[in-house]
Amino acid sequence: MSTTILVIGLMVFFAHFLSLQFRRTNIPDVLVLMLIGIVIGPLMGVVTPADFGKIGSLIATIALVVILFESGTSLNLGVLGKSLASTGKLSLVCFGLTTLIVILIAYFTLGLSLLPSTMLGVTLGGTSSAVVIPMVAALSIGERPAIVLVLESALTDVLCIVGVFALLQISTQGGVEPGRLIGSVLSALIFAAVIGVLGGVGWLLVLGRVRDFSNTISSTLAYVFIVYGLTELLGFSGAIAALALGITLNNFEKLGLHRIQRLDRKIEPLNEMDITFYREAVFLLKTYFFVYLGISIHFGAVHLAITAGLMVLLVFAMRLILTRYIFRDPNYDLRDAAIISMMAPKGLAAAVLASLPLQYGVAGGETIRDVTYMVVLISITFTALLVMAYPISTVRNFYSRVLGKPLGETMKAPDFVPPPES
Repeated sequence: MSTTILVIGLMVFFAHFLSLQFRRTNIPDVLVLMLIGIVIGPLMGVVTPADFGKIGSLIATIALVVILFESGTSLNLGVLGKSLASTGKLSLVCFGLTTLIVILIAYFTLGLSLLPSTMLGVTLGGTSSAVVIPMVAALSIGERPAIVLVLESALTDVLCIVGVFALLQISTQGGVEPGRLIGSVLSALIFAAVIGVLGGVGWLLVLGRVRDFSNTISSTLAYVFIVYGLTELLGFSGAIAALALGITLNNFEKLGLHRIQRLDRKIEPLNEMDITFYREAVFLLKTYFFVYLGISIHFGAVHLAITAGLMVLLVFAMRLILTRYIFRDPNYDLRDAAIISMMAPKGLAAAVLASLPLQYGVAGGETIRDVTYMVVLISITFTALLVMAYPISTVRNFYSRVLGKPLGETMKAPDFVPPPES
């Protein structure tokens, strides 16, 4: 027990060091943390996911909720509105093309039938909030591209979850109604956002009174968990609700609440101490999440790893070309567009969904699980390598030619810059 406590303490200090090195060397801390998990997990066998029991997956979910909420508190509603069109195009088109690429490769190289191949494609169609958001914050890109990437990761998580469960229903019951499927996606998004906004308004009205009690700095996070849990129980997306709640708390003036005379005195926004606390929580949870993710990786056969690598390469190539045509706007400079094209890592949602086909007895379920885990590892590694390589002049020249943006852009002061993690 004493050794475990010692390792936990050392891990936190090591994570601070990695965060500092990310800013200096462009080596992403999330990659190093995941590699540590792989070393102490699958390679050395010191720990296994079973050692964590239900706590491991619980911490992973809590990390996702807190990361999305904290990110919402950093988003500007005005910029958010301007970014919705680009977000929608990127999310839907990239999700669809990624799914198609994976389906074709799985069908023709892995010997999976059409339904399991589609399950694998939908599982890997999105991007990971838990990976994208911390990297976006550390890279300090402009506010508009940051919002696009944050929203894309949240929206595609919903598409992955609803899509996989619909396919499992087809597998077990023989069919699904297209209208009901579309309705479930829209309801998961719209009703979750409404719940998040209403929850945020309600919390703004009571936050001032809550602060009259002692030891209440963590009460907002507890409230976020309540909203997330209730939203999930209702069958909607708790992740979207957590993001919408954070956006509401940060943008209550733009919602016009302060103009209502009866409410004006009761509304007390988040203060700097609150924001600092949430960022500290994100830092700690991110540290343990990525180590746990590394521990949870399953290494399959060599041909599965090669197939996973091919999927990742084609998906990143597709995303690079897609970025050129969606982000022609001069408000997105070369660095912003290049980073958008790099951010296609898979993570928590894919890892969780990958185990479901095997549990439901779908033919090829073990292959779906093993390929997904390899894609998660390779995609995060590839994202990290691209971020590290971007400062090299040859790499920047390549992105300039492919994305059709000039090399000599002046680096504007970023709009989306959280304070350094302490």
